[in-house]
Amino acid sequence: MGKYFGTDGFRGEANENLTADHAYKVGRFLGWYYGELKRRSGSDEPPCIVIGKDTRRSSYMFEYTLVAGLTASGADAYLLHVTTTPSVAYVTRVDEFDCGIMISASHNPFFDNGIKLINREGEKMDETTIGYVEAYIDGCLEVFGQKWETIPYAKKERIGCTVDYVSGRNRYIGYLISLGMYSFKGVKVALDCANGSSWNVAKAVFDALGATTSVINAEPNGFNINENAGSTHIEGLQKYVVEHGMDVGFAYDGDADRCLCVDEKGNVLNGDHILYIYGKYMKDRGKLINNTVVTTVMSNFGLYKAFDAVGIDYVQTAVGDKYVYEYMTNHQNRIGGEQSGHIIFSKYATTGDGILTSLKMMEVMLARKTTMSKLREELTLYPQVLENVRVSDKAAAQADPDVQKAVAAAKEALGDAGRILVRESGTEPMIRVMAEAETEEICRHWVESVVSVLREKGYCVS
Repeated sequence: MGKYFGTDGFRGEANENLTADHAYKVGRFLGWYYGELKRRSGSDEPPCIVIGKDTRRSSYMFEYTLVAGLTASGADAYLLHVTTTPSVAYVTRVDEFDCGIMISASHNPFFDNGIKLINREGEKMDETTIGYVEAYIDGCLEVFGQKWETIPYAKKERIGCTVDYVSGRNRYIGYLISLGMYSFKGVKVALDCANGSSWNVAKAVFDALGATTSVINAEPNGFNINENAGSTHIEGLQKYVVEHGMDVGFAYDGDADRCLCVDEKGNVLNGDHILYIYGKYMKDRGKLINNTVVTTVMSNFGLYKAFDAVGIDYVQTAVGDKYVYEYMTNHQNRIGGEQSGHIIFSKYATTGDGILTSLKMMEVMLARKTTMSKLREELTLYPQVLENVRVSDKAAAQADPDVQKAVAAAKEALGDAGRILVRESGTEPMIRVMAEAETEEICRHWVESVVSVLREKGYCVS
């Protein structure tokens, strides 16, 4: 991870550690850099960069300052307005933009925000380019064989323009609709849009495919994104599904790149359930290339036992859909993802896509002619306890000898009957402590054994 950009972009509290000035500089660099690449390849065309944003109040500020930086450097900025992260990736790739930018802090509270960079292939930006962006922010840029204390402004006819590009978002909606293999007619579906990016996208897709669609948390006001809503607060959708007799429910996060499911009984299906259900469905149809599902180190023991039982191979990557996608690309895998609901279907998308994931789960349910609760029963998960500990210094806390000693003791005690995992968050100042074992009581004991050391050593902050 870089100085500013983590596993999922440049993220922080708006105008605290992610400011309008940061956004302007990101725009200034990208507009100049892609213009310079074009000039050096013999093209006189301005670079074209597409931008989407979520529903946070600060997203407008960051959108305008990014646009100012881009156009000042000679790029044309195409605005998708409020839309999902996967839609930006789709439009960037299909419409051959030089790069894409998504303004979002995903599942974080409204006062945070983030800048995600997407390359022309619709993938997360390479580390080299991100390194250049960070160097420019810090005033020490070296690229194209020379050092740059400043980069030039565009002048006269070279100054960039803005273009309203809501048509791109509409094309993405059409693309999702085209992936529906079955009619949803007669199926009662509840969607929790987290008062975020999916509020004006998801229902249109389900309605077009014939579902009887009900939506909650689709009234964004700039401050209520993810507030007791969406995939990180799924209890509201659970209650809604049961009380209104829905057949299935789907919950998205703020930028709709993740999805969790709720069956008709109100039970939650997380990303591990989705990987198992759709992975097995692909294997049964001979579509699971390399017979492998890509997971992360956070996936549950129970998932691997279930894969073993049906003869599906699996691999683990570091946490972050970025790493899942990298592995999938390098090994031509078709499905991978995270327990949190970031699921990548590489045949159809280059990023996790919550709405696409919900369509794929609908496909299995309709193809199998069964309920989501029956599909859920096929996977038994181990109890898992995760505690997110806000700390003053992630690296120091992780490396502390006493913390490492506590982790080693937990690993030895759990043996082959469970595991403990302690890692730094890629997007927040947190250490995540997770344990899996035969009972929740055992999990909590070993999680607390590590957290108590973090607390005693003074790393924890309120």
